[in-house]
Amino acid sequence: MRRFVRLLAMLVRKSPVAILVGSLLLTVAFGVFAGQQVQAEGNEGFSPDSPEFRAFDTIAEYFSENSEEPVQVVVQARPGSDLFSAAALREYVVTITTIQESRAGELMVGRPGGDVVGFFTPVVQALQGKASELGIPFETLLANITDDEVRQTFAAAMAQLPPDVAGVFPRLFGEGADLTVPTADTGLIVMFLNVSELDDPDQTILQEIEVDMADKVEALPTEVTDASAFSFALLFSDQDETTAEIGRLFGFAFLIIMSILVFVYWFTPPPGRAAWSLRRALADMALTMLVILMSITWMNGIGVLFGPKYLGLIGNFSPLLQIVPILLIGLGVDYAIHTTARYREELHAGETVDGAATKATLTVGIALVLATATTAVGFLTNITNPVTALKDFGIVASIGIVSAFVLMLTVVPSIRVLLDRRAEERGVLPVESLGTSSNRFLPKLIGRTAVLAERFAVPTLLVAALLGGIGAYGLTRLDTTFSFTDFLPDDSPRLVTFETIVDRFGGGFGEETEVIIESDNVATVETHNALVAALGNLASTDNVLQFGDRAAADSPVSVIAQLVSPTEIQNEEFMQYAFANGLQQDLSVAPGTDVAALYDRAAEAVPQIMARVLAKVDGTYRFMDVGVSTQAGESGARQLNVDLRAAFNPVEDLPGTTVVATNQNIVSDGVIKALGDSQISSLFLTIIAAMTLLVITFAIETRRPFLGVITILPVILIVLWVFGMMSLTGIPFNPVTAMIANIAIGIGVPYTIHITHRYQDDRRKSDSAEDAMRETATHTGGALAGSAFTTAAGFGILVTASLLPFRQLGLVTVYAIVFALLASVLVLPSMLILWDRWHGNRGDSAVGEPR
Repeated sequence: MRRFVRLLAMLVRKSPVAILVGSLLLTVAFGVFAGQQVQAEGNEGFSPDSPEFRAFDTIAEYFSENSEEPVQVVVQARPGSDLFSAAALREYVVTITTIQESRAGELMVGRPGGDVVGFFTPVVQALQGKASELGIPFETLLANITDDEVRQTFAAAMAQLPPDVAGVFPRLFGEGADLTVPTADTGLIVMFLNVSELDDPDQTILQEIEVDMADKVEALPTEVTDASAFSFALLFSDQDETTAEIGRLFGFAFLIIMSILVFVYWFTPPPGRAAWSLRRALADMALTMLVILMSITWMNGIGVLFGPKYLGLIGNFSPLLQIVPILLIGLGVDYAIHTTARYREELHAGETVDGAATKATLTVGIALVLATATTAVGFLTNITNPVTALKDFGIVASIGIVSAFVLMLTVVPSIRVLLDRRAEERGVLPVESLGTSSNRFLPKLIGRTAVLAERFAVPTLLVAALLGGIGAYGLTRLDTTFSFTDFLPDDSPRLVTFETIVDRFGGGFGEETEVIIESDNVATVETHNALVAALGNLASTDNVLQFGDRAAADSPVSVIAQLVSPTEIQNEEFMQYAFANGLQQDLSVAPGTDVAALYDRAAEAVPQIMARVLAKVDGTYRFMDVGVSTQAGESGARQLNVDLRAAFNPVEDLPGTTVVATNQNIVSDGVIKALGDSQISSLFLTIIAAMTLLVITFAIETRRPFLGVITILPVILIVLWVFGMMSLTGIPFNPVTAMIANIAIGIGVPYTIHITHRYQDDRRKSDSAEDAMRETATHTGGALAGSAFTTAAGFGILVTASLLPFRQLGLVTVYAIVFALLASVLVLPSMLILWDRWHGNRGDSAVGEPR
């Protein structure tokens, strides 16, 4: 470790220009790669490697050619109006026409049951039939219809529909509708877009098509209703606006940090040289921010190289990785302030520019190497996390931490040496004034806190432990949550529409849960009959939509049922073959039936429809995709998964057969479960890894391994305090706040290492532990306070974000930074003083001698 730091110090002293040129070239190269960054959307990256998530791969590989994307349009009557009115019906017809004439019409291919189904579909079909009978245009009939006729037509049309079809339309009216009057204030239109021929792996084309449709529908001049569209593609169509807001917030944070850095770097100028002092502070601030930006560029560029386009070690950049720059800024400011403060301190003590830079690198550098290694190793423990985004976070954060360290110990001193050599040669370097930083308010204030360690060490530790216990209790009270909608602004119109669908329509018709059945051969008598039994069970399963007395589910059995019943796709030839070759009236098959041949005949009759539910591999039917219309939403996803597995027990009980139910909400629930299962173990592993490295390092460097334990104990308190404040302020445990615990460790470990390392140096020079601690608290504690104040104030601006996770991020980041400072300057000094006194009573040195 010391050899590595000496090498860096030598390079800075002998080749500062080469270091700068090399760093800039690497930054440009990494910047080119950073521009290729691809952002993950929705649940991508957050999903653990679970059967439910892997089922999506099966669907994409074997059932993608016949996929449909549902889009829902919520129609709401304005105050004082009712959907069952002539005006609302006319606006409904205009809305349907607008949908069909938009780009969405390109993806409507004549789906059985209709490409567009709405709450007034029975009324429109009845009026079209009546207009045909009367021999008048439908438009004429529509223009002259009255409110009472609309209600009468709806009641008559519903009475004529088959029970299983009639059962669909009441669900297209919002909660609170009374269809006996009838009256309703909210209705739903559902369109099914066939994307089988769309070469659109990232759904960008689909998103453009849906946005075109939604914009046209929402721009219609209406008088009594308002329409708004929803789909998952639409939900994330405003990501550019969200990204812009995040950019603005981080921009404000940068401005605040830069302003405070100027204050932190300011020193009392010599008489008549106030302007020079200001320029010096501005230059140190600019240098700090430049290196932070360079480290972020390195991190992003290397992250892309590690990503799917190149090495494939991590996935696309998830929203979670937007947190990493916060860590880098916090560490960068901390590294820069300590390096600059020690450099100025050495100049004031009489060292030359080269000597001060070398000594600052050799002293602070050792602490920074240890802090960097410990923090990076701690973050790398996330590679065991089942949630991919958290694993990627650990890898990318480690890359950024190492980048920040390398740049801070090379670029910062190189530029400062080049600038200060000239001032030194001209005899205008104010070395006396550079040493006045320790006489300023903040260092003096933190220096006075050493009295707690000197006189009240035990009470201080007891209070800290008590607060840690309260934090541990708060941890047990934390809720674990995850929703992809958390990454959308609260005032997003699409989010409002989504919430309306959830609240008024029980999740609507946009939720489909796909049950993937896999075996060596699913076209067997046993599997077919077990599927018939499972579909019967679905009819009584909660949150499964019903059509009459049967579940709304597409499967090989349901397709066969339509082929042999009076429906749009009834096929006499197939019906004769099926009943002559083993098909029973209840849709089961007799023993000995050639089920594969039966499915082949069905595929010949309706190839596209059968391709949605059956897939062959090497000529054998290996997969079934049972598409179940559900309405469990996010809150009921876990129970829905349990209930569907129970319904499909007859299939799953067959030897060699697997059954997996999946949808976006079930996968999201898997994220919650994975977070809940791993939150404590991941934190424990991170802290153990960091402590082990510290113990080994202190054992090698000074023969004092227990200093590693002492240094990490306050970090445990920091994490517990943060969790306690999260519980107190109602912030749940989710993928973002899970990383806050890592940030607390990432900031807390360097803070405590700085204090321990500086105390070791000061103790060797001081006659007493108390004198050494006052020096440490004043110099290193003051620098830590400046660093903490700067980053906490800067990222406090995130509490104004419209995105809930980033508001929570702002609050918890402030908690983490403030608690890291308090633990470092109040708790750790008390531990070190007691440790020192214990060794003193034994007659040996507490800090040991460096090897």
